This record gives sequence, structure tokens and C-alpha cells, in this order.
Amino acid sequence: MHTDAVQARLTTLFREVFGDPDLVIHPETTANDIEGWDSGRMIELIVAAEAEFGIRFTTREVDGMARVADFIAIIAAKTADRP
Repeated sequence: MHTDAVQARLTTLFREVFGDPDLVIHPETTANDIEGWDSGRMIELIVAAEAEFGIRFTTREVDGMARVADFIAIIAAKTADRP
């Protein structure tokens, strides 16, 4: 799956998890940029992304997710054979 498509779908997930229909994310967005992005919200994001994309993250992958770009790269790699 192309990174632009991943980011678009992640944007929807972030908006749902944070309850903010106007939330905009960028590849360089971090937890420091979004109010309320704590460990609990991170778990919600992980679970939502796994369900949305039909994938599973490893503990190592989750530990390395500091920016939205990290989410995008991992998801794009795991869904590379999908349109």
C-alpha cells in the first residue's frame, strides 16, 4: 500500500481515537504534538491500526514508533502487496 494511502487512513484513525474530526497529522508528528497522546492512546492507536490494516505489530516495531512516519513506514511495508 502506498504511503499516501496509509497516511490518509491513519488520519481517520487518529481522528477517531482522539475524538477530533479536524485533527491533522504529518509524518513528523509525534506524541508531543497532540494533546492527550499518552501510553493509553498509543495502545488504542496500535489496536485500531492493526484492525484497520489487517496486520500485527511486533513489540520491537511498537517500541520504535516515535513519529507518524514510523507508523506509516511499518504499515506500508506490511501491506506492500496490497493496492
